[in-house]
Amino acid sequence: MQKNTAIRVQNLSKRYRIGRREKTHDTLAGALGDLLTHPLRNLRNLRRLTRFDDNVPTFQPASVPRASGDDVIWALKDVSFEVERGEVVGIIGRNGAGKSTLLKILSRITYPTRGRVELRGRVSSLLEVGTGFHPELTGRENIYLNGTILGMTKAEIDRKFDEIVDFSGVEKFIDTPVKRYSSGMRVRLAFSVAAHLEPEILLIDEVLAVGDADFQKKCLGKMGEVAREGRTVLFVSHNMGAVGSLCQWGMLLERGRVAYQGEILDVIARYTTRRPETNRAVVVEDAEGSGFRLLRDSREIQFTCGHPVRFDFEIICPQPVREVTAGLILFDALDNPVVGTSSKFQKIHGRGEAQRWRIHCDLGEIPLNSGLYFVSVWFGNRHRDYTWFSKAFALDILPADPFDWGNQVPKTWGHFYWRTGWQISSLDDEE
Repeated sequence: MQKNTAIRVQNLSKRYRIGRREKTHDTLAGALGDLLTHPLRNLRNLRRLTRFDDNVPTFQPASVPRASGDDVIWALKDVSFEVERGEVVGIIGRNGAGKSTLLKILSRITYPTRGRVELRGRVSSLLEVGTGFHPELTGRENIYLNGTILGMTKAEIDRKFDEIVDFSGVEKFIDTPVKRYSSGMRVRLAFSVAAHLEPEILLIDEVLAVGDADFQKKCLGKMGEVAREGRTVLFVSHNMGAVGSLCQWGMLLERGRVAYQGEILDVIARYTTRRPETNRAVVVEDAEGSGFRLLRDSREIQFTCGHPVRFDFEIICPQPVREVTAGLILFDALDNPVVGTSSKFQKIHGRGEAQRWRIHCDLGEIPLNSGLYFVSVWFGNRHRDYTWFSKAFALDILPADPFDWGNQVPKTWGHFYWRTGWQISSLDDEE
């Protein structure tokens, strides 16, 4: 492993056996027979929990399938990635995708079925905030107890004690037994202890899912501070705003596999909105029977950064309408509106009376930075709104060099780049 690599994961897999539904009997004789054989069946079930396939070695190439059956699941399957020192990596995915299992393996709470993990540096984890708190002990005593469980020395806790208490906001109750704390107070104190660890590698799992809005904002600020200190962080959360602001790149897990790796906004885009299917025309209908159809063979349109953006679509109405207007709004991966336009604003509308309308939209050379955007379409007339097609299609802006300066437009500049007028002169020449 190279010196700059903090985490290396190779073909990591984790397998579990789950319980199966027991067979029930409809007769008294069947139930009595089942009762007599119950101990033997329990012994077989216990042996089956730890034995998967005695004829297949535990470690084998990733290409070889293992332990199939309706009572065996793969929480992780052939996961591989590397994290450099100082990187903040977001891991996202739906419930059951394998995110927490991955962090538990990296934390050495559980062992993988196969694969290899290499870690360089001291590792600490925030997997379950509040683990180790004793209700009969005071807040002060629990700080020392919980800090020790998380890997801090007494000297570290002594040095950080006042900072921990101040961050938690429970200083008035620090010598009160924790059993008398509200749930919010316990969470604040637990997070405060965990957030003041000083490891080289920090693993965080859903710590922002608890507490009120002010507390979550405070937690996010602390996580940002940790990231700026140059520590390596793996961050699991369903809060896409937090992931997008803290992380540089990320991974999307689906059914235990890495579905996508890349820049964090691209990963979030693929998670928050299902990737449009290709090679077919798109028809979207609303509850009132109106329809939208993009006039090309894909639900995703690609343009290059700096090039004109144009597209055509059809609106199908359940009954004839007159004096049609249309509009659209582009949303980013975090579901924030980026830019919108409407023919209604420009007093442009279709004349006549029809059920089918073809609409051409020319955004021109819109200075839109690269990334995946989602387009919602509005349809109506000068007097009323007929329907709204939410995220009807995707707009994929490919990276390019519109300024001809030798590099692509950095995504850190925001959603837009701008051609502006500059005048720069030396004051020394005027003297």
